[in-house]
Amino acid sequence: MSDGGRVNIAAALTEMAARQPYTPAIMVPHGRDELGNVAYTHYTYQQLDQQSDFIARGLEQIGIGRGVKTALMVKPSLEFFALTFAIFKAGAVPVMIDPGIGTKSLKTCLAEAAPEAFIGIPKAHLARVLLGWSRDTIETLVTVGGRRWLWGGHTLAQVRDLGTSDEPYQPPATRADEVAAIVFTSGSTGIPKGVIYRHGQFVQQVKMLREMLGIEPGEIDLPCFPLYALFDPALGMTTVVPDMDFTKPASVDPRHIIGPIDDFGVTNMFGSPSLLNTVGRWGAENDVRLPTLKRVISNGAPVPAAVQERFCRMLSDGVEVVSPYGATEALPVCTIGSAEILAETAAMTEEGAGVCVGQPVAPTEVRIIRIDDGPIPTWSDDLPVPAGEVGEITVRGPTVTREYHERPEQTALAKIVDGESFWHRMGDLGYFDEHGRVWFCGRKVHRVETGDTTLFSDRCEGIYNRHPKVYRSALVGVSVDGAVEPGICIELEEGVPSQEQDVIRDELLELGATRPMTAGIQRIYFHPGFPVDIRHNAKIDREQLGVWASGRSG
Repeated sequence: MSDGGRVNIAAALTEMAARQPYTPAIMVPHGRDELGNVAYTHYTYQQLDQQSDFIARGLEQIGIGRGVKTALMVKPSLEFFALTFAIFKAGAVPVMIDPGIGTKSLKTCLAEAAPEAFIGIPKAHLARVLLGWSRDTIETLVTVGGRRWLWGGHTLAQVRDLGTSDEPYQPPATRADEVAAIVFTSGSTGIPKGVIYRHGQFVQQVKMLREMLGIEPGEIDLPCFPLYALFDPALGMTTVVPDMDFTKPASVDPRHIIGPIDDFGVTNMFGSPSLLNTVGRWGAENDVRLPTLKRVISNGAPVPAAVQERFCRMLSDGVEVVSPYGATEALPVCTIGSAEILAETAAMTEEGAGVCVGQPVAPTEVRIIRIDDGPIPTWSDDLPVPAGEVGEITVRGPTVTREYHERPEQTALAKIVDGESFWHRMGDLGYFDEHGRVWFCGRKVHRVETGDTTLFSDRCEGIYNRHPKVYRSALVGVSVDGAVEPGICIELEEGVPSQEQDVIRDELLELGATRPMTAGIQRIYFHPGFPVDIRHNAKIDREQLGVWASGRSG
């Protein structure tokens, strides 16, 4: 991945291609066979490395070379993986945005990123033309999987033909501190922001994930979130892309997850908490066992203990659901496994302790600082709070990103300069326990302040989630006669009749009254289905729920 001062995350693919050339690298759904089963097409490591070489050389010839910001809007496919590694190899900078954030947010993100090139499927190009995405900055166009139509440019086939050669491809000598990608956050708790990743950070991320999870080359991965799949070639894993709508993981057909696990002997799986909930329920109903899995990874939001317990029933003894804690700006930060959660911390969560996210992952450093909504320009030794006290989680380490693209105000709010280094403010609240574990108490923007009392979302919600008929809850600030009062929105388990709501409300009020932190909450609101983020369908939009609840308060 590096040669002296040269560092490029795509070099890991070339190294793995030399090590295991005939091992399948990428397998993607490609229609169905005569029996109705999902059929797959694939690239071996050698093929993926070679195809990305051809495309990288072709991209350079049409002007997409080192430093060129390139919007990439291609569905998970062989072309997506070959293109992504080709862009890295050429030293260009892929701009990655979740299409599910909506056309208005997409236009805003692209305007901020100001890409000079656009690579996309025909549908993406059509939207770009009709909606005027980055009209003033885009100079080079590539169409994937179809004709160019009226917008001109090149097709991917033409780019590949331009770059096809028997001569080895020589990528530019990118540096560790050189920009490698701009990856936009989901915007689930604010505006989407472009996180600037550098080649050295990607390399360190791969190293930390390999060591943290014990991943070995030759393993088989089922990544139910496309961006996680990009780590697989660097880790030497075979990627099996599931047949699913990646913007709706909660609505996945469980058979499309369990099927490929059985068919290919999948050893590693990533899925959001909502996806694990859907698949785990189906697995419990159908007495499913998944003996080939060595680990299941889930993040994006805390994974409820009930979801972990149910999913673990399908796994072999000793196999865990691993929950790395982090964010687009910093990952991984901490990690914890389901064994520790189910044996110890889940019971503490139900008593209002928050959600334990485990020990920091070396060499990442974690500090808890006093809560402050404004910028903190420089670090000082009086910022950290004592163990046990809730504050904002801050992190420093080799995988922590330094800035947002064209967002100086958000960068100033999120970064604290400390000599030659810096700390990233996660925007999450938490504390250290006596064992050095970090406990997550909720997002900073989700705390509810009423007079002298501050309530933290995930601490309060753990108490109400104990009720057997509650699927999930959400602390919100409710506007009542010009003042803010705390309220709890409740989403019941599927199938609970609405006629039971009055009884459940009384039971929840009684449950809350037994704990000091929730004793003052008197407002309970039943909601048919919480609004959640596009990326993982797991982060609850408490701001929207607060507005909804305020409209029902008198």
